[in-house]
Formats: sequence, structure tokens, C-alpha cells
Amino acid sequence: MDKENEGKKWTVIQRRKDGTFNFYRGWDQYKAGFGQASGEYWLGLETIHILTTRKNYELRVEMEDFTGAKVFAHYMSFSVGPEEEGYKLSVSGFVDGGAGNSLSDHNGLMFSTFDKDQDSDETNCAKTYLGGWWYGQCHSANPNGMYLWGSSTFGLGINWFSWKGYEYSLKAIAMEIRPIKQD
Repeated sequence: MDKENEGKKWTVIQRRKDGTFNFYRGWDQYKAGFGQASGEYWLGLETIHILTTRKNYELRVEMEDFTGAKVFAHYMSFSVGPEEEGYKLSVSGFVDGGAGNSLSDHNGLMFSTFDKDQDSDETNCAKTYLGGWWYGQCHSANPNGMYLWGSSTFGLGINWFSWKGYEYSLKAIAMEIRPIKQD
């Protein structure tokens, strides 16, 4: 897909590109958002929830490794539920752009941070893998993990398992959403 010629503008909800921001943060920061839209960034769970409640959205996750290879994963439906339901992730309609499908394993999961453990594992996955995410037992995607410049201790880095496994931390990853075109 040629993103530039697809019509409607994309809204960045998450971006990692250089390690300037620490994403190992608490619930309140993930709820409100942090970083700068031009750099490393998390829009905020409450804002993402409000946006995806008003309209139907699709999601595109773009990734780059340290050799310059770029891939993406596209999901035709994306939304985040309300805080009372743990900001539950709803994602479906995977389209492969070379990255493989590491996000569908997180569908239906609540968001977890080190100070609000809502995963289904016996441990606190956010503490174990040093991020905030829709963890289950624990992850196949960890975009908010530690920025480790390529080499990753098992699962700690910015991982997308179906593309690079658990021992490679990506150079860049961005999650972007846009309203689904209504015919």
C-alpha cells in the first residue's frame, strides 16, 4: 500500500525512533500521554479511546530495523475501550506488509503498566519487560519496551516477534490510525 496516496491523514498514536524517551512509565502517564508528537511519543490511552469511540478506525504499524529494512502491519479495525474496562484493545483484519501479525495475540487484552497489572500472567509483564502494553502472557509485540539499539535481552526491547523475534530491538516503530473510509 502506498500510504501517501491513500487519502485521509494518519494520526500517530505511538512512535519510537531514537531512545530519547523512557517508555517504562506508570498508569497515569500512559493514560494522559507523554513525549512530543515530532519525536518519541504516546498519545494517551484516554485520547485513543475517545477517538476510536467516535468513528471506526484502521491501524498501521510501521517498523524499521538497524539495516534500514522497513515493513508494516495493517489492521482494518482498531479501537480501545474505556478505562473501566482496562482500555481493552480491539484489533482485527490483518494485512501483511512484511512484518507478520504480532498484534492479534493482544486482541481483547487490557493495558498494563508496572503500577497497574491487568495482564493474564502470574507475573507483572510490564515490570518483567519494562514497558506499558496490552500484555497477556506476556507479549508477541512490545513497542513500548526498552530502546536497545538492535540487540535485545529476551523480550525486553522494542520487539515484533513475527518479524525479528524476541532478541532484536527495532530501530523505529510507529502506530498510526485513521478513520475508515465510509462508502
